[in-house]
Amino acid sequence: MKFTASLTDSALLTELGARIARARLQADRTQEELAREAGLSRATLRRLEGGASTQLTNLVRVLRALGLIGGLEALLPEPVESPLESYRRKEKPRQRASGRRGAREEAEDGGQGPGWSWGDES
Repeated sequence: MKFTASLTDSALLTELGARIARARLQADRTQEELAREAGLSRATLRRLEGGASTQLTNLVRVLRALGLIGGLEALLPEPVESPLESYRRKEKPRQRASGRRGAREEAEDGGQGPGWSWGDES
């Protein structure tokens, strides 16, 4: 199964758990062995593999024990800033998001936009 935005949270967690279980089996480790290596209880690992919600720390520990921690880089790579943006802010790191400007402007003008008309005015 491919991870897509159309999948529910439950489906994503189930697939993630199944992939962890397959990686564990491929590494020829029992749940007990992997749980001990990761510093978790076997029940916690079983919940993670079953797709149940668990702490993010547990996922990180299991990935580390499986030697898959480098996969987190592919999951969420470091954002790359354009040279122009870097020049504009003069090396001052960004502190806040500006939000969606278009959404704010639409709210202010009732969604009609500047200069909007039906086109039947003379």
